Amino acid sequence: MNWILVIAGAVVGAPLRYLTDRRIQAGHDTVFPWGTFTVNVAGCFILGLVTGAVTAGAASSQVQLLVGTGLCGALTTYSTFSYETLRLAESGARFYAVANVVGSVAAGLGAVFTGTAFAQALWA
Repeated sequence: MNWILVIAGAVVGAPLRYLTDRRIQAGHDTVFPWGTFTVNVAGCFILGLVTGAVTAGAASSQVQLLVGTGLCGALTTYSTFSYETLRLAESGARFYAVANVVGSVAAGLGAVFTGTAFAQALWA
């Protein structure tokens, strides 16, 4: 029955990614993919928070499957990040391509670290 939890999380995460991406990107008049950047960083924070909660015993492994694997798995998108970075580089926006790679990795690591630190402060 674990796969049902993953599917249930993905059912929420996929449309949340689409709607968030469209909303964020509509507010920025730039080639930088702010929508994808935002959902990926948000997903990293949520995954860090949930994983920290599970590690501290404040949440079950079923919550990890529902939110971590299902929701965060569908909310975040490595393939779109890669495609958008390639598209930026090919179109001559090399600065934005490099900024997308460096910024996404740094912000993602920072977000997952912050999420686990929040979880530890709340539940450890």
